[in-house]
Amino acid sequence: MESSGVGFGTSGARGLVSAMTDRVCYAYTRGFLQHIAAGPSQPREIAVAGDLRSSTGRIMEAVWRAAEDQGYRVVHCGRIPSPAVALFGLAHQMPSIMVTGSHIPDDRNGIKFNKATGEILKDDEIGIAGQAVEIDESLFDAAGAFRRPIAATPPESPQAAEEYVARYLEFIDSKALQPMRIGVYQHSAVGRDLLMRVLEGLGAETVALGRSETFMPVDTEAIRPEDVELARGWARSTRFDAIVSTDGDSDRPLVSDEWGGWLRGDVLGILCAKQLGADVVCTPVSSNTAAERSAWFREVRRTRIGSPHVIAEMMRASAAGAACVVGYEANGGFLLNSDLERDGRRLRALPTRDAFLGILGVLLLARAMRSRISRILDLLPARFTASNRLKDFPVDRSAWILGCFDKGSDRADGQALEEVFGELAGRVAKIDRTDGLRVTFATGEIIHLRPSGNAPEFRCYSEADTVRRAEALNAETLRIVTALAREAHG
Repeated sequence: MESSGVGFGTSGARGLVSAMTDRVCYAYTRGFLQHIAAGPSQPREIAVAGDLRSSTGRIMEAVWRAAEDQGYRVVHCGRIPSPAVALFGLAHQMPSIMVTGSHIPDDRNGIKFNKATGEILKDDEIGIAGQAVEIDESLFDAAGAFRRPIAATPPESPQAAEEYVARYLEFIDSKALQPMRIGVYQHSAVGRDLLMRVLEGLGAETVALGRSETFMPVDTEAIRPEDVELARGWARSTRFDAIVSTDGDSDRPLVSDEWGGWLRGDVLGILCAKQLGADVVCTPVSSNTAAERSAWFREVRRTRIGSPHVIAEMMRASAAGAACVVGYEANGGFLLNSDLERDGRRLRALPTRDAFLGILGVLLLARAMRSRISRILDLLPARFTASNRLKDFPVDRSAWILGCFDKGSDRADGQALEEVFGELAGRVAKIDRTDGLRVTFATGEIIHLRPSGNAPEFRCYSEADTVRRAEALNAETLRIVTALAREAHG
């Protein structure tokens, strides 16, 4: 791990494609399988799937070979969403692996590991990293590539994809989305065709938009300006009740209103949680505080950023007896930790990010209220968030920025923050270091700074009482951070 530069991000191993050689991917997979073998007895089958980026096929082959050499039979699930292969593993009590870099650029990729019981958590990452993996070095050349091609590709099975589609069509009434007309921004999302099937199976009319055979890094947390304009243009040119999409591995949703305005991921999460009737909501500190202010939920639990932290908190809430436990992230990822029953139908828990559930939750809430999506947003308290990131921002520079405001006490930290951000936001009222640096000012406005866990990026989240103010706060904060870094590092 140290020599390759491929480490654990917020969800699995991530790195540059050039660093994710066959040897590195083979070793990571063997380490994962050794780790889970050290626990409860595991079946000798493993499900493997991937997204549509250009390097995924090669990495899937490295995963297959490692699994087979470890004595596993590989169930090749094809190119399907991350939650689909995770669901298949849970349903059939086998571990699963998804080869995906999610939303990050095509020159990077990743491997997401799931035990038979669900996603790996932070303790599992430590266990995997601690494995001593013996490798037959004759398999690889000096560059870490396999010397010989794979003997035989495992036969591809459609079962995981079909079970994922059936999950929704068997739980939700077949006319639930009539007569909605929904645009589906397909780009290079791996779940684009399955999403069309689910929406149509629930009675919606769908229109495919923007399909691409070249991978596009669509980030649901930092939506590209071109994607903002695309949605607005499509909404102007034809009538839609909503436009929907996902990120690359289709575990994070995007939903727009009828005007083509994309909903924030944390707002989407609140609405979906309400539609499902959640009593406990688990969400990172970066999410909009409208969750608490809405008073819709018995309890809102805050966590560090990243699905493993949300999942761990959901598990604690369920163990404490909560009836309907959900989780969501600011990037839109929505998780369900409880079995739900309605009208004699059951939706089983799926404690991993699930874009389809997030999309359907918002659409179904709008239908239940006989309202446009833009109008159901009026149900929420007037709290608005904005987020963006500085790309190609080295990790050591991110640490230096945060260190500028770590003076050893809240009073000293607050003074340092006011010296830099006081003119912009005023007096510091509260400092939260749960994940990065989250500052609440006396006005109620919030600035949250943290390094990305998946890429060399520095993220900023901001919250205010109007969209314009939240966006201005975000843009000016990033300008200040950029100036600080330039002054110190050139």
